[in-house]
Amino acid sequence: MIVLSRNVTISDSELEITAIRAQGAGGQHVNKSSTAIHLRFDIRASSLPDFYKSRLLSASHHLITPDGVVIIKAQEYRSQEMNREAALNRLENLIRELTVVEKTRRPTRPTLASKRRRLEGKAQRSSTKALRGKVR
Repeated sequence: MIVLSRNVTISDSELEITAIRAQGAGGQHVNKSSTAIHLRFDIRASSLPDFYKSRLLSASHHLITPDGVVIIKAQEYRSQEMNREAALNRLENLIRELTVVEKTRRPTRPTLASKRRRLEGKAQRSSTKALRGKVR
């Protein structure tokens, strides 16, 4: 079970976890053991609140298919259990990352002192450049 907040959880029945053989080098062990984990999570069929679903479905992320299915493949560890934990952590981090509500920027006005400093700097540069001319 993945706990996202006090009210929002994802049960194990909503996750489709399959053990597959890992890719790449690894000797004889990798050819005969299914240690990699293939995790599928259907956003539309899940019990997530509508806010979470809409944020996840509208996001353009390489782990989310156009059908609204999150596909995660974890194969970095040699044990199946560690890869399972890694896949679940990656799913949890993905959902948390995509459902964060950012604070809206409220425009501020420059202070009087900052305006004064800016104008003094401009005047200083102007006088420096004016002194570069030909001497008469």
